[in-house]
Amino acid sequence: MDAAPALSVVSVAHDPDALVPVRALLAEQGLGLDDDVELFVTAHRGEDLVGCMGLAGNVVKCSAISDDERGFGLSARLMQEVTYQALDRGRSHLFVYTKPTNRRVFESLGFTFLAEVPGTVVLLENTPFGLARTCRQLRRHDYVPATRVGVAVLNANPFTRGHEYLVRTAAQNVDVLHVWVVSEDASMFSADERFELVRAGCAAVPEGDRIRVRRGTDYTVSRATFPSYFLGDEAEIVRGAAGLDLQLFREHLGPAIGATDRFVGTEPLSPITNLYNQEMHHWLEEAASASPTIRVHEIERVAVGDAPVSASRVRALFAAGRLDELDALVPPTTLAYLRARAHTGQTSPTPSVKK
Repeated sequence: MDAAPALSVVSVAHDPDALVPVRALLAEQGLGLDDDVELFVTAHRGEDLVGCMGLAGNVVKCSAISDDERGFGLSARLMQEVTYQALDRGRSHLFVYTKPTNRRVFESLGFTFLAEVPGTVVLLENTPFGLARTCRQLRRHDYVPATRVGVAVLNANPFTRGHEYLVRTAAQNVDVLHVWVVSEDASMFSADERFELVRAGCAAVPEGDRIRVRRGTDYTVSRATFPSYFLGDEAEIVRGAAGLDLQLFREHLGPAIGATDRFVGTEPLSPITNLYNQEMHHWLEEAASASPTIRVHEIERVAVGDAPVSASRVRALFAAGRLDELDALVPPTTLAYLRARAHTGQTSPTPSVKK
C-alpha cells in the first residue's frame, strides 16, 4: 500500500457539492446519507474518495471505507479526526449507532457497548463510565422511595391539553411521576422552551406536587437523532430506536429511580408512533431481562371536536397566527407563552442549536 490517504474536513452547509462523492461511496457500501450530518472527515487517495465518517450533534454516523482500504487503520484515523472536530465544538461525549456486524470495529476504536437490537442496530459510546455515571446521578438526585413510581417521556412541541391530561392521569395512579423532556434541539420549539413549558404546565395542575420534571438524559434515544442511513424503512428505524431506548430504560435508567410504571398516550393519528407503543409493551413487559418488568399504560388521547389534540395541530395554528383557536388545545401556561412569542413576531420555527 502507498502512503496513507490524505484527510480533509467537509462542512455540509458550506460545501454541499462535496457530498456527491460521499453519497456515492456510501451507496457502494449499501448505505444512505442522513440529512442531519454537519460535517464529514474524508480520506482521499489522489482524486479518489476512499473513506468518510460523519458527525451529527454528538453522534458519529455515515461511515464507509472502500474495500481496497480496509485493514490498514483508516477507520482509526477518521475517528481520531472526527473526535477532534467534535471537541472543537464542545462535544466530548460521542455515540455510535451501527450495524451489529460493526460492533467490534468501534470497540477497537475505544467505544463501549450499551445495547443491541439483534440483527438491526447496536449502540456504543466513547466512554466506559457514561451510563453508570448518569445512573448514579439519577439515584442521587431523582430517586424517591415509593411503592409506585411512574415515568412519562415527552417531546411536548409544545405542551398541549393532551400532554396535560396524560401527566395528570399518570400522577393520579402513582406515588411520584417523573416527566422527562426530550432534550434534542430538533423541533419547532427549542429544548429550553419545551422544558419550561412542561415545567410550568405540570406545576399548574392539582397533582403538581407529585410530579418531578427534568431534562431527558443522553440515553433517552430520540428518533430525531436516530440514524436511518443503514436501515431499510421507517418501521425498522422505529423498532431500532425503540429497542435501544427501552432496553436502556428497563435495564439502567428505570431501576436507578425505582420506576414501576411507564405512561404514554395512544396514537390514533400515527401508525409509526403507535408502533413505538407496541415496542414499549414488548421491551418493558415481555422481553426476557434480569431487571423487573415495568408496566406500560396507554392513556387515551384527549379530543377537541372531531380530532385528537396534537402538538402538530397546535403548531399549524400558531404558524398561521390563529391564536384564538388555541385556547381549547393548550393549557393557560402554554397559551400565555405562545401569545407572548407571537407578539414578538416569531411564529416560525426556532433556529436549531446543535449540541
